[in-house]
Amino acid sequence: MTARIVVAGASMAGLRAAEQLRAAGWRGAITLVGDEPHPPYNRPPLSKEVLAGKASFESLAFRPRASVSDVEWRLGRKAVAAALDERTVRLDDGTELSYDGLVVATGMRPRRLDCPGPAAGRHTVRTLDDARGLREALTRPGARVVVVGAGFIGCEVAATAVGLGVAEVTVVDPLPLPMAGPLGELLGRAMLERHEARGVRFALGTGVAGFTGEERVTGVELSDGSVLAADVVVESVGSVANTEWLDGNGLDLADGVLTDARLRAGGRPDVVAVGDVARFPNARYDGVPRRVEHWCIPTDTAKHAAKTLVGDAEPVPFAPLPSFWSDQHDFRLQSFGAPVLGKGDVRVLDGDPEGDVLVGYHHDGRLVGVVALGGQAMTASAARYRAELLKQPALTETVSG
Repeated sequence: MTARIVVAGASMAGLRAAEQLRAAGWRGAITLVGDEPHPPYNRPPLSKEVLAGKASFESLAFRPRASVSDVEWRLGRKAVAAALDERTVRLDDGTELSYDGLVVATGMRPRRLDCPGPAAGRHTVRTLDDARGLREALTRPGARVVVVGAGFIGCEVAATAVGLGVAEVTVVDPLPLPMAGPLGELLGRAMLERHEARGVRFALGTGVAGFTGEERVTGVELSDGSVLAADVVVESVGSVANTEWLDGNGLDLADGVLTDARLRAGGRPDVVAVGDVARFPNARYDGVPRRVEHWCIPTDTAKHAAKTLVGDAEPVPFAPLPSFWSDQHDFRLQSFGAPVLGKGDVRVLDGDPEGDVLVGYHHDGRLVGVVALGGQAMTASAARYRAELLKQPALTETVSG
């Protein structure tokens, strides 16, 4: 019987895992299972270019490397259970796949608000179909839009809606500033001022108590008792890891799939996790296992996990440098490193928060992340700091064997 690796999850992380398995020397069969009917595609443009009508699906689809031309695709199918001791995965159509190695790449799904009120008119942005449906709603004449959640996706959607000519766009968040969680107060305040100057309204320091309307949403009731009129609601309140199908196997699934430094789940040599769903220790920082929902992580984790599955004899500490960007209105946020670990010591490295600015985040005096806000010149400055961050020695040198 031909040896086979099953990759559960057919988005970017799953595709990169298959490509990296071939690069690491795996010549056996690979089966990719994905719950969406679409081949792997790039998700960041969904809340921007796709929503704005500036990008087609064809422009989003990844072009797989020639090395994975023989991969078996099971699209429109979902992994619903696994028996890791027996090395089997069961799909939603009843099919049971046996494997020699398993890659968990099932990613995340949007968290939904558990509030009373109608469901019609409430949207999330995670898939291509989500973005298509939301664009149709945003382009209806006179649409009143409430975005719940002032994180990256929420603010990107708000900016795109304003760009489409939507007259009323309000962002609701229990925190006092947009993106305060990942970026802290200094840049949070700068983001608030930029969005307000371009027509986005904010209701900060309050949550959502419910939705008004009979069959469709007509308003959003806030926890302070006020009501915002709304025809379209976008829920951008975080993500939930798709791990239920792994229940009953003794894995730590408290927040994604806990792995060791080699991305092995539960210490199993035949099961690895990659992408958003993996909660792994990063030797570059303190070694505390964390999930990282950044665009670079699927590729970084796939490369490391592939070597683990094919039996790399000389593992090295896994120390990826996270990076992300976010385009909103006419400016960009560009980050390298882990700003969230240095929010207690934030310093302006270049520019001014009222204009283009580059901010450094420090932990115990050590630069752990940089974020640029503004135009091309400032984001280029952040890229120069990337080299400095990469040169820093890893804080955790041990590799779990």
